[in-house]
Amino acid sequence: MTAPQLVEVADEVVADLKKKLVDPNSSLPEKYRVLFSLRNVKGAAAHDALELALKDDSALFRHDVAFCLGQRQDSRAVQVLTSILHDNNEHPMVRHEAGEALGAIGTEECLTPLREHQQDSVLEVAETCQLALQRIEWLKAHPEAGDEESPYYSVDPTPALPTSTPTEELRQVLLDENKRMFDRYSALFALRNKGGDEAVAALGAVFGARSALLKHEVAYVMGQMLDKKAVDFLSGVLKNPEEHAMVRHEAAEALGAIADRVTLELLRQYAADPEPIVAHSCVVALDVLEFEQSGGFEYADKGANGEAPAKRPICPCRG
Repeated sequence: MTAPQLVEVADEVVADLKKKLVDPNSSLPEKYRVLFSLRNVKGAAAHDALELALKDDSALFRHDVAFCLGQRQDSRAVQVLTSILHDNNEHPMVRHEAGEALGAIGTEECLTPLREHQQDSVLEVAETCQLALQRIEWLKAHPEAGDEESPYYSVDPTPALPTSTPTEELRQVLLDENKRMFDRYSALFALRNKGGDEAVAALGAVFGARSALLKHEVAYVMGQMLDKKAVDFLSGVLKNPEEHAMVRHEAAEALGAIADRVTLELLRQYAADPEPIVAHSCVVALDVLEFEQSGGFEYADKGANGEAPAKRPICPCRG
């Protein structure tokens, strides 16, 4: 359950990326390309640049910065993530991501803030902290699992159940409102890893569930899977103004990652959505879609020397 190793990059490349990150003239898509480069870079300079990005005006961008700090699994991020989690004036989605990031880092110092917020007044924050604590507890009981690399280059909030588990059994666990969220997430990631039409259909059934947290994670993994059978599910979520913004935003970014031509007009339409998180997600998704259609491989800023910090398939979406 570890992300791939961070890579060494020349100081001047990091400095150039940082300059673009804080430049007020940089567009949101440009900042995202920088973000997903710095995510993969080893060292204090990259970490400091990411911390600086947490001051950005966009809640969407701040939440993805928090995500990247967690994916790096660098304990230097614990202090700033804890501050975000404690800040009731911060957007709930950013606080949720800070809690998940603390769970991904998983050190002892992460436990106190997570315990303090496992009954947070914001349900999505509370559920996130509960999941994070359960993940840390599970890894303590299964230390060998900490060295497993995700097939999707991500540090997941929970372990996946074995892919040998029958799809219908996973579907039942996923949709059971009486199951622990930890168990439902584990079934979710197993379905992602299995892939195929039945798995996508089982995941899509979650959009009728109560938990916004669970639904947003399903939209995220659909973006990871890049399966066009998910487009109808995701389009329905994006179009629904009654759905939680964190779910709609994940649906938009997933549609951009899947890069189906039929989603282009939909994303353009909702780029003007009155909810900024949804609108900004559509703007980023359109940039991703354009990048995919150009035949690009990695959605990242290559820096001044033209070398990307890491060679990894595109998947900039996250919850």
